[in-house]
Amino acid sequence: MTTNAEEPQTRPRRRPPAGAAVLREDVTEAIRAAVFEELAAVGYARMSIEGIARRAGVGKTAVYRRWRSKLHLVLDVVSAIAVMGLPTPDTGSLEGDLRLLYEVTSRALRHPVASQIIPDLQAEAARNPEIAEAMQKTLREGQEGVALKIIVTAAQRGEVSGELDEDLALDLISGPLYWRSVVIRSPKLPKGYLGALARATAEALKAL
Repeated sequence: MTTNAEEPQTRPRRRPPAGAAVLREDVTEAIRAAVFEELAAVGYARMSIEGIARRAGVGKTAVYRRWRSKLHLVLDVVSAIAVMGLPTPDTGSLEGDLRLLYEVTSRALRHPVASQIIPDLQAEAARNPEIAEAMQKTLREGQEGVALKIIVTAAQRGEVSGELDEDLALDLISGPLYWRSVVIRSPKLPKGYLGALARATAEALKAL
């Protein structure tokens, strides 16, 4: 049996299986926000699905519909940070780009919630390879992704060599601020620190 080529072809609409749960995005976001708050309050080891659900104002079933365990929930939230990323500065100069990157990163690292969560997840990463991999992914795709774009743009402007060692350059850009904010956890940066760091880093990159 042939059909007329000019006749519109219709396809039956697919319906979700009977009883399939529709996952509301506002509930998902409430749960993700609750994870950050719960991590900051009690840490990963003491965090529970019950506590997350209570803080999000939902039942445990709503959490388990989306994630099958506490570990997978935390891994998803940590990985989501990498997807969000940081804005790529475009001030017209390497030093200006670095200064803006440091200002944004410093505010993020020194946020009360982040300053509690990151060290806790680092400790868990030393014991859990899955968390370690997620943390590395976050750093690579977030901070280092933006830093690499800064280097590429600076090379296009002729401020740095197009053949510089990218790994060394990324270490120079990301290392000092991360060390002071996350490892040493200084309560307050010295006056003019970010500007001085941007100038020093820019000169170091130009020397590579």
